[in-house]
Amino acid sequence: MASGEERYQEFAPPPALRLFVRVIWTYAAPDPSPTIQRIAPDGCSELIFDLGAPYAEQGDDGEFRLQPSALFAGQMTRPLVMRPTGPTELVAVRFEPDGARGFLGRPLSEATNRRLDMVQRLAGFVAPTGDPAGQVAAIAVWLEAQRRGADWTIDPAIRAEIEDAMAERPAPARSPSEQRALQRRFADRVGVSPRLLRSIFRFRRVFDHAADPDRAESWLAAGLEAGYFDQPQMARDFRRFLGCTATDWAREQHELARAIASQTYKPSEPQPA
Repeated sequence: MASGEERYQEFAPPPALRLFVRVIWTYAAPDPSPTIQRIAPDGCSELIFDLGAPYAEQGDDGEFRLQPSALFAGQMTRPLVMRPTGPTELVAVRFEPDGARGFLGRPLSEATNRRLDMVQRLAGFVAPTGDPAGQVAAIAVWLEAQRRGADWTIDPAIRAEIEDAMAERPAPARSPSEQRALQRRFADRVGVSPRLLRSIFRFRRVFDHAADPDRAESWLAAGLEAGYFDQPQMARDFRRFLGCTATDWAREQHELARAIASQTYKPSEPQPA
């Protein structure tokens, strides 16, 4: 990365973590814009380690407070509004929607719409600044050690439901008691309901379509292709998940928010072992 240049990269997790981790990403902005950034739900929880100046997060009271240097970001059902406070550098683990239960060691519903302080848990963890591959290797080694010391498992029924939702396959018919049982298991292992997860996936598909440089659709065309019936339905989800219109988001977003929204998975070299 050249001096002063913004950088966002994604890396495939090592084989031992691929059942639980979707991607490991790094981000750096030596001179970020001080404006607010809206981060939308994406159906995944994340472990984030901050090597630079911390972000300030807006609370329900409208006040901005500094985030801890290490945090676990649970599932989101509303936008996260934050702003940088100085030069930024992050390394983060994006878990599969049901992949963080073993790491967190408690129901994922307890972390929904929360950023949990992980400073004590990551005490002693060191990642090299300015070295994305080195940062990824360091956090992968640390996470593999965490896995060896705990019982990480995947519920096959929950994973199958998630895969159906991602592929836009309809949910199978279930009795009321079966549906209630699934809701409880989802709260424990995912942190949101099956129906809400499907809504989040549909919403994120708008970004996938609209961010593709080879496509020329409007936001509405992208929304229709993603599964929305019409513009009002898509607008409601934008208000729900971003707190603004698609046009406002596209005009206002900077740095990290845009990088995360516009990237599709493209592993960078070198890959962690």
